Amino acid sequence: MCSRYYIDDDIINDISTLLPDIKCSEAMASTRDIHPGDKAPIVRGGKTGFSLVDMKWGYPQYSGGKGLLINARSETVLQKPTFSESVLYRRCVIPARRFYEWDDSRNKVSFSREGGTTLYMAGFFNLIQDELRFVILTTAANASVRPVHERMPLVLEKKKLRNGYTIQWKHRGS
Repeated sequence: MCSRYYIDDDIINDISTLLPDIKCSEAMASTRDIHPGDKAPIVRGGKTGFSLVDMKWGYPQYSGGKGLLINARSETVLQKPTFSESVLYRRCVIPARRFYEWDDSRNKVSFSREGGTTLYMAGFFNLIQDELRFVILTTAANASVRPVHERMPLVLEKKKLRNGYTIQWKHRGS
């Protein structure tokens, strides 16, 4: 997956309709592109239900390198020490209106649901250096994305979110 996605003000309304008991105390969406290192509204589950919180996109490189770890391959995430505990215990959902990929000519290509409804991307988070940070899970591209890029975000259907994608797992820590 590329390193950008788009949110707008209506995403909070969409989430509130889908999850009427969600707590929206901290996060507020605004219309903008989200870049690695930006804070964005993220849905996380807990023992008492869902909440919407601002988190920073990307884990710092632990090898001392520059940049952020912003995506993780869903097929191998449990094998990575940097990600395995977070994906087991701290799943989250990243709402977006669309995400972007760049083609071979470096043109930005936008991908969204038909009708422009909210996308719910699977992810996980951790508390790192006193700050909540998230990573987006990726999977092999579907037929619409494949001509542009081989990977894409793992997009959840609404029923997965309603059925507790973020709270059906064991919880430990934040």
